[in-house]
Amino acid sequence: MVKPNPFIIVESTRFSAFDPSKVKNIVWLKALISCNKFTTAFSNSSSMDSFPRSLNPNKHLREQFVSNLPGSSMLEVSALLNNVALLMLLRHTFCSQTVNDACRSLKSYLASVALDYVFLVLPTLLIFTVLAEWVYICLIGLLLLLVFFTAVKRTYSLPYMEGPNASRASISSYRVVTMFITCLCILAVDFRIYPREYAKTETYGASLMDLGVGSFVLMNAVTSRQARNIKSSMSWWKAAFKSTTPLLLLGFARLASTLSLDYQVHVGEYGVNWNFFFTLAGVSILTSILNVPAEYSGILGSVILVGYQSWLTNGLNVYLLSNERGTDVISRNKEGIFSLFGYWGMYLVGVQVSYYLFFENHTTKQRSKHETRIRICLLTIMFCATWLMLLGWWLKIYSY
Repeated sequence: MVKPNPFIIVESTRFSAFDPSKVKNIVWLKALISCNKFTTAFSNSSSMDSFPRSLNPNKHLREQFVSNLPGSSMLEVSALLNNVALLMLLRHTFCSQTVNDACRSLKSYLASVALDYVFLVLPTLLIFTVLAEWVYICLIGLLLLLVFFTAVKRTYSLPYMEGPNASRASISSYRVVTMFITCLCILAVDFRIYPREYAKTETYGASLMDLGVGSFVLMNAVTSRQARNIKSSMSWWKAAFKSTTPLLLLGFARLASTLSLDYQVHVGEYGVNWNFFFTLAGVSILTSILNVPAEYSGILGSVILVGYQSWLTNGLNVYLLSNERGTDVISRNKEGIFSLFGYWGMYLVGVQVSYYLFFENHTTKQRSKHETRIRICLLTIMFCATWLMLLGWWLKIYSY
């Protein structure tokens, strides 16, 4: 027997005279039916289009626009980031005096902001969009330009990197560039001018936007209290509550806004209800619970990363990449919850690297400029050698 459609029954009802009470009952009936359908769709959502009849007609199209992307190559991603680093060096090499005088007057500050836009914001925007096909040519051109200006000025050090606060200025530059690239990519990814290979990959691969969360985790590790070897007078749960409360509030605010506005959400990225702020809060909670000294945190982080990768290889990746979801919180947000182990291991490694570079044998003071540069060069050579070895191993396996 076919069940009658309540909407047809309601719409087919005719009144010989206007009856406000009956009209009011019909309106409430429609509202209850709509709420019932909305609740059923939310509880049974297991795909990216969580609501079958979305209030946003372009939601599904926008989700498909940033889905099933293979990414680019690690070499291209490295070239993009090196372009931004060279732009930063050119900015301070060519206009170092303005940087030093930026805090002295409003006129100098506005001039510094204008130069930042000309040397950093605009070129980065062009390289990430219309000049994406010439990224390697841009890299070579910027490198030659930096060598030329360095030779003309006959100096091999940047004025803003001299003095007792040199390391702090470098860390601040890294944080600013990370935030700028993140905001630029998040805003540009919804437009066709932004190359699809720079957007987040669906399953395997490497892209520019895949570095976003990891960069923020590393940025937090470099400037953390653990890296500076500062002991907290509060208990671990109070410290965890203090550090995670803003992140949790932002996470729930984003969740409420996306649900209320019916905004498109890529479920395969974090899960149904998880987001970036919950990930940072989870890493902070794990770090507060298991407080490891900075000189040994890298060892624990490496063990966690190796163990997590082994778990992925032995079947966890099949579960995470499947579209099947249960009704429990873990199953609905499996991508975001299980990724905490990887980000936590990365955070612990970043803490020890920062401690080794800047704060070892110095409780709150930073290392000397010369010693820091030597250690950075050694670590760079080690990371490049490791990357080349992994790249060769990967090419050897997938070339057959």
